[in-house]
Amino acid sequence: MAIIPQGAAIPDSKLARAITAFIRDTETELLFNHSSRVYHFGALAGLHRGLRFDRELLYAGAMFHDLGLMPAHSSPHERFEVDGAHAAREFLRGQGISEDDAYTVWTAIALHTTPGVPVHMHPVVALVTAGVEMDVLGLTHREYSDEERETVVRAFPRTSDFKEDIIQAFYDGIRHKPDTTFGNVKADVIADKEPHFHRGNFCSVIRNSPWR
Repeated sequence: MAIIPQGAAIPDSKLARAITAFIRDTETELLFNHSSRVYHFGALAGLHRGLRFDRELLYAGAMFHDLGLMPAHSSPHERFEVDGAHAAREFLRGQGISEDDAYTVWTAIALHTTPGVPVHMHPVVALVTAGVEMDVLGLTHREYSDEERETVVRAFPRTSDFKEDIIQAFYDGIRHKPDTTFGNVKADVIADKEPHFHRGNFCSVIRNSPWR
């Protein structure tokens, strides 16, 4: 049976175990398995790209990246990415992680749905997004071997209808605050589930501003 390379394995550390326990107790099985795959695909991307990265910080970013979809960690008015980023930073501070490292994880989570930017940033920021783009969108599917993909999915299975299940999970987590999707990809989720949803429009904001 194929195994995940050591450089992409979940760290065997007190911090990683604490993260695993917290997320397993807090998230749904769908999101826990998705987040675990995001870590592995992100770490494998790091190996493929020859990047040096901190596996603990990448694990924190990957595992917390969707926590803002859970009701207990969802604010009324912030983007769900920011909610998850805040929760991760608070958790890491409680584990004695430096402010700089906690902020790196915060940034990775806050930007994970902002295409085209994270790839140019700190490796942890870039690789959380790389893992998300692989597991949800399949953008880099061909950059992973069949063995790599099968090994990760065997360890953390996708549901039989994962594509629709993850869209529903996104919708359930943001439907109460649709205005937070202005200018980001999650507006597509609301529009998919609510055909009469009217998206915010950047040009309209400019034209309706108080400036003469």
